[in-house]
Amino acid sequence: MKPQDGVILITGASSGIGEAVSHRLFRAGFQVVLAARRAERLHLLKTELEPAPVKSGSTAASSRVLFVTTDITVKDDRERLVSEAMRAFGHIDGLVNNAGFGQRGPIELVSVESIRQNFETNLFSLIALTQLVIPIMREQGRGRIVNVGSVAGRIARPFSSVYDATKHALEAVTDGLRGEMSPFGIRVSLIQPGFILTEFLEVASRISKPVIEHAGPYAPYLSGFAGMSERARRIAGQPDDIAQLVVRALTDERPRFRYAAPLHARLFLMMKRFLPERLFEEVVLRQLGLKGRAR
Repeated sequence: MKPQDGVILITGASSGIGEAVSHRLFRAGFQVVLAARRAERLHLLKTELEPAPVKSGSTAASSRVLFVTTDITVKDDRERLVSEAMRAFGHIDGLVNNAGFGQRGPIELVSVESIRQNFETNLFSLIALTQLVIPIMREQGRGRIVNVGSVAGRIARPFSSVYDATKHALEAVTDGLRGEMSPFGIRVSLIQPGFILTEFLEVASRISKPVIEHAGPYAPYLSGFAGMSERARRIAGQPDDIAQLVVRALTDERPRFRYAAPLHARLFLMMKRFLPERLFEEVVLRQLGLKGRAR
């Protein structure tokens, strides 16, 4: 895809990986459509990307940045996002499905409603938005869909199994969609971030606080999990590490099925592939600070 011709829609664009992706794509010459719930953050990001105001009397297309305040879980918001992008630019060449959050806690204690909410944001709404964009790309005869998953999509962890399950499911959706889109010139890739320094951990902790504070018999083990989070920060990558992979998935002539970063993410995925399951689980449990042997 040539940047000067490309319009890329990015969800979760107001911070973290989405914000870094927006900067990378704009610098590369793409036109970008920024979607997130926080209007003030989107406005600030647009100003950072395009500090010079668009001249009076010019059309919306004279700007390379469009932001649309969007709650990705709301049907009307998704439809408005796509229609405004088409109205401004006339085509959509890439979709970066990045919006998502993490739910933590023991399966026994996390409410089914909380589990549904996590799947709604991380999977069902992602699919619904993709369904709106596919007919546009199919009519164009080209397009790229980049789903931001996680190493957790391959490696489930205790006390993170709800979030990890959403990313496991995204792996299957991405692989199936790739084959369905191939006849129409639409390429589909999955990004697998490891630990990245963003607001994600703080948001996950805030959302999960009611469960964590009333963990009952799980409390001693959750304290070990908190220690693992601190250790993870020491090896964590930066949002731009993932933004670089997204740009590659959008521009490589033959994009890979999966891109993973930083180094620890690739190492964990390699261990998952080659180590016996029981041994690998022992490694994971020790990293989490949980006592006892693997099952």
